[in-house]
Amino acid sequence: MDFLSVLLIGISLAMDCFTVCICTGMVMERRQVLDTLRMAGMFGFFQGAMPAVAWLGGLAFRDLIAAYDHWVAFGLLAIIGGKMIHEALRNDACAVRSPSLSWGALVTLSVATSIDALAVGLSLSFLKTPIVGPAITFGLVTVVVSIVGVVVGRRAGDLLRDKVQLVGGLILAGIGVKILLEHLLPTVLG
Repeated sequence: MDFLSVLLIGISLAMDCFTVCICTGMVMERRQVLDTLRMAGMFGFFQGAMPAVAWLGGLAFRDLIAAYDHWVAFGLLAIIGGKMIHEALRNDACAVRSPSLSWGALVTLSVATSIDALAVGLSLSFLKTPIVGPAITFGLVTVVVSIVGVVVGRRAGDLLRDKVQLVGGLILAGIGVKILLEHLLPTVLG
């Protein structure tokens, strides 16, 4: 597989991370560089590791995860998004300017946003494409896209100060619903 194809796949895989980083950037304090790098690093790690794990798992792993991967992603994003919505409705969103992203929350978000990368890893395995180069590319692209997402979110947060946590929660929950519908609608229609 050529590098341009791998790069475009990496950018596509990173879009969920980009959205989460925009939401996080909206409520982040100005000088939280370490939190930004930690989040980008975790997202990048999982976006690179998940395809590698799936590639190694091959056909047996595909059969185990394919039946419910959309439910896992939906559940994780719905829980996190719902928590953000609840906190936004309960508190003054402007008062919550600095979210604390625990390691548990970061791992949960990382898994939720990298579920699709499993399918890519399996596809590469079936195509007998070596995984090391693509996995590293996916991870590095995700780190860059995540940092850009936080910067974009910071700028949007300055403009939208009111209810940014509500918007972020709705976006995360919406991504979960989108993932679920993408997998269920072909089943219902076909």
